[in-house]
Amino acid sequence: MNWKEKKKYETLLARERGVVKKVWGTCLTVCLAYPNLYRIGMANLGFQTVYKIINELPSLLCERVFLPAGGDAEYAAGAVELVSLESRKPLRDFDVLAFSVSFENDYPAILKILDSSGIPLKSKDRAGGHPLLIGGGIALTLNPEPLADYFDVFILGEAEEILPQFARVFAEARRLTLDRKVLLNNLQKQIPGIYVPSLYAVSYFPEGKIKDIAPLTEGLPKKIQILPIKNIDAFCTTEVVSGADAEMADMFLVEVNRGCPHLCRFCAAGFVYAPPRFRGYEEIVSAIDRGLMIKNKIGLVGTAVSDHPDLIKFCRYIVGRGAQAGIGSLRLDRINEDIVEILKAVGIETVALAPEAGSQRLRDLLRKGITTDDILNAAKLLIEKEMSNLRLYFMVGLPSEEDADIDAIIDLVKKIQHTALAQTKGKRKFRRITLSINQFIPKPRTPLQWCPLAEVQDVGRRIKKITHAFRSDKQIHVIADVPKWAYVQALLSSGDRRVGDILLAAHRLNGNWMRAFKEVTINPDFYVYRQKDVNEFLPWDIIEVGLPKKALIKEYHKSLGEGGTSSPGQ
Repeated sequence: MNWKEKKKYETLLARERGVVKKVWGTCLTVCLAYPNLYRIGMANLGFQTVYKIINELPSLLCERVFLPAGGDAEYAAGAVELVSLESRKPLRDFDVLAFSVSFENDYPAILKILDSSGIPLKSKDRAGGHPLLIGGGIALTLNPEPLADYFDVFILGEAEEILPQFARVFAEARRLTLDRKVLLNNLQKQIPGIYVPSLYAVSYFPEGKIKDIAPLTEGLPKKIQILPIKNIDAFCTTEVVSGADAEMADMFLVEVNRGCPHLCRFCAAGFVYAPPRFRGYEEIVSAIDRGLMIKNKIGLVGTAVSDHPDLIKFCRYIVGRGAQAGIGSLRLDRINEDIVEILKAVGIETVALAPEAGSQRLRDLLRKGITTDDILNAAKLLIEKEMSNLRLYFMVGLPSEEDADIDAIIDLVKKIQHTALAQTKGKRKFRRITLSINQFIPKPRTPLQWCPLAEVQDVGRRIKKITHAFRSDKQIHVIADVPKWAYVQALLSSGDRRVGDILLAAHRLNGNWMRAFKEVTINPDFYVYRQKDVNEFLPWDIIEVGLPKKALIKEYHKSLGEGGTSSPGQ
């Protein structure tokens, strides 16, 4: 490591609070990797939670590594070896290299980190002297198959109960000097939620669909069963390491819930993390107290924060301590005078709302459970209380979407703007509406997982129409994803093991996906643009998590009656 890199690591550590440093030689060693930049990884509560769990286990030591910022070319060329943040040890020196993966678009960074660490990319090419490569996180829980050839072990679902079991089996294998093959077999047989992909073979029909994913030997589970943690109050999930260089560095993050009771058909959170669970008031207050010893702002994290029965109560507690709070997107139908007053009291100036679609037909298809009146009433109430910045989330490329549905987004935003202006006339000036436009991507384990991605060209045209409608309006700012990256995300989200070859080609070609598509004899459109049959075996059907597939099929069929298009296999 050169002087410049050493100084950068030392500066990062000096600006952190809560770092754990154990002595090498006394524990088995784990390097926890986040396949993105430090500032993003350290704002991820799941990543922080895994760091805490591992370091609390007496048999394990945990350090961290992130994708380098600004030095990618130098690392890729091998001029600088990637090392851990805490002790600056090479990643290949660790017993375990564990990736926490939240987003499919971070998959290329996983290969980049391995390559810059001198670790063979594919599991079949690694020997006993290399770190055991494990992966977890929501993206891999949804569908690990595109990365099956790269990881030795997947730890799927919620980590709090699985990681200590993994540590016990791993430590026992090391004590008995068992080889890697025996260790992997023991992990698969002994721990629910563990998936060792090399122990399972995929068979295909001639047309390319999956026939089955089956264990190679007797005694292995036919399906990987993942069970939810029943009592989340038994585990503290808060920020562990506070870094001044992380996103949202001014907030101490506290988890208030998991899962969502609304079960919107496009969103995996409600279906994977079922049933919804809310932390108790006393546990949240205790976490708030710890956080306020470090920072003066509490970030309330969860998939259904506004559904917590004690939200107003613990927000008032924060206000009573003279502090502020940050809250993510709020359910539109949960916004009332009490909620808005408390949002204002805790210092929130910008409120994020998610209508998702402009037309009632598409909102019904998505099972949003909100009306245009709900949206306009929420906007009116927020503006009345001088919440003068709104952020609105919409999706384009939804199933059965027509040009009229895009017009409906434009019309709805104009109605919201008119509502805001009517409320602020002669009073405090209304500031801005930010439209965040994202392409709908069919996610595994949701009722819309069988839908194809909308054509990139059509989505680009529709985004352009929205942008054009507000191009001269200084109060409305439109931000949108690039449609081609939605195509890549959909491919990595819905792919099987063969997609791993496309990922490898893109890595070898320095991220040139168009060349990778041409070089690999796999048609990516098969995964992205194909309408899937509800009776076919999907890549992620090897894993059972959340609500059963038959419940998703039932919801999918309901969506067809609420504005969707027909599909095969009904």
